[in-house]
Amino acid sequence: MRIALLYNVKKETSEEVYDSKPENKKDFSKYLNENLVKNYPERLDDTFAEWDSEETIDALKAAIETGGHEVTLIEADTDAYEKIKSIQPEFVFNVAEGKTGVSRESQIPAILEMLDIPFTGSDSITIGICHDKSRCKEVLSYYNVPNSSFFITDNPGEIPDDLTYPRFVKPLHEGSSKGIFNSSVANNKEDLKNEIIRIKDCYDQPALVEDFLTGKEFTVALMGNGKDVRVLPVVEINLDAVPDDFNKIYSYEVKWFFDTRENQLDIFRCPANVEENLYKEIEKVCKDAFKVLRLRDWARMDVRLDRNGVPNIIEVNPLPGILPDPADNSCYPKAARVAGMDYNAMINAVLNEAVKRYSKEKN
Repeated sequence: MRIALLYNVKKETSEEVYDSKPENKKDFSKYLNENLVKNYPERLDDTFAEWDSEETIDALKAAIETGGHEVTLIEADTDAYEKIKSIQPEFVFNVAEGKTGVSRESQIPAILEMLDIPFTGSDSITIGICHDKSRCKEVLSYYNVPNSSFFITDNPGEIPDDLTYPRFVKPLHEGSSKGIFNSSVANNKEDLKNEIIRIKDCYDQPALVEDFLTGKEFTVALMGNGKDVRVLPVVEINLDAVPDDFNKIYSYEVKWFFDTRENQLDIFRCPANVEENLYKEIEKVCKDAFKVLRLRDWARMDVRLDRNGVPNIIEVNPLPGILPDPADNSCYPKAARVAGMDYNAMINAVLNEAVKRYSKEKN
């Protein structure tokens, strides 16, 4: 097939992106640990944390080509529509995260739907719902899929006086641990006020304020459609590997400062070393979420146990990270490898699921 790979690639320097509007560049350093600011200045800005590296895009292209396909690269910028329309690919492998707007992950799927070009992954509506964490949680709650209670606000004055702590605070419309810092665990009202202000200052959006779940954490890769959705080996996050003096969460600092290719943390265990009943409960809650959110082809979900040991969905990512180098702690490829798929086989399995789904829908 003639396949277009739609993507966003990280720039060499943030200045390449901010040239036209330098006032849009935010100062994240004042919210980070002084040691991190001093030793990792190149990683302070998380603006493009969701975008892929050139290494990942090259690996994706090569993987699809091993399936005998002809691949054209199209960056998901403002010229993407005309390029897609001109090339008219038979199928699209979509990993585009988008740049602007709360619906940015939905923009390429919406274009492809308008042009009637089939593509991998979920449709524009589902991706948009998942990117708005509150809407996603509302759907899960309606269908009784466990997730922590929450409210959203960008006004510290709206914090209820009788709120219990700790609380977990994150941006409403971000992924890849963007905006989830060590300070995201708020232990009192003053902490919570500061986090709401930080998120408004850095991301210009409301904060999602949740109950902080204190149990074990897992990340779960899923592949397939309908009754054939399968859960790849569950990854357990070893929170004991988080550096001392940091909260036991997989924060932006842990993910991008400490858990690096050069100095990899023993942060993931796959498959998760838990009793069989709990393992099955984790699989079930993720399959239930996949179904009610109407996800397609693949997704990755983060799960955390509440105080009663019940698995709760804490994040849903319909465009999972897929770093190709095993030296990188990238969970979807890690789970796939444990399931017996190398990188090329994993990518082609996702593509094949999408092609099979499209063929059924067409008929």
